[in-house]
Amino acid sequence: MGIELSVLEECAALRREGIAHVLVTVVSARGSTPQDVGAKMLVDSRDRIAGTVGGGKVEAAAIRHARELLDRRAGPELQIWNLQRDIGMTCGGEMQLFFEPHGESSQAGWMIAIFGAGHVAQALVRVLVPMECRILCFDSRPEWLARLPAAANLRPLPLENASGAVDSLPDDAFVLALTQGHATDLPVLRRALERNFRFVGAIGSKSKRATLERELREAGISPEKIANFQCPLGLPIGSNHPQEIAVSIAAGLIQARDQAS
Repeated sequence: MGIELSVLEECAALRREGIAHVLVTVVSARGSTPQDVGAKMLVDSRDRIAGTVGGGKVEAAAIRHARELLDRRAGPELQIWNLQRDIGMTCGGEMQLFFEPHGESSQAGWMIAIFGAGHVAQALVRVLVPMECRILCFDSRPEWLARLPAAANLRPLPLENASGAVDSLPDDAFVLALTQGHATDLPVLRRALERNFRFVGAIGSKSKRATLERELREAGISPEKIANFQCPLGLPIGSNHPQEIAVSIAAGLIQARDQAS
């Protein structure tokens, strides 16, 4: 059961990362067979394999078939194999294998870059990691980065230079400034607005936005670009509790993502 659980956990991680894969499950076994009903194996598009459906010739045949499904972008299939006649094994049993392909996810390319790993960011990351997205979280404080959860689609990154970190992001990233205050949010926003990201936002009040707008104008950012960043960040719901703020921000991000696509 532990092996099966690890395969399912790996499938969940691949779905979050958007990596194509096939889950192979033994749904029936009759006669002499090398594996029991319920056994699972994972084959992904990078030729990584987890779990087993019996080893030897039957597993090699299952891997080949899974890769063919990935190449053809085919749907689910049920294969019934006589192990002696179809696979060339000496045992004369029969196995039914269900092949369940999962293609590359359209949302897995959704990158969210969070600058700051404080209380709200900690809560926000925990809301986002189950979703099909990639998350980068930058902070200059290693102790706060260490508090982030371990997740396949999350990368905690030390922040040394805000402009350099922003420059490392792809154009379709969603950029969020959740640092310790407007003085540290400003260099992130300034560099982000000089580029053309799909979404730029900063946590804070309307008065903080007014201060940021003034300082961005003084830094030479055009009024058109200044008008395109979101602050306050998130939907106008909930209280000032970090968990509720995180939910409102996540909801706003999903709304912006869907509107953009």
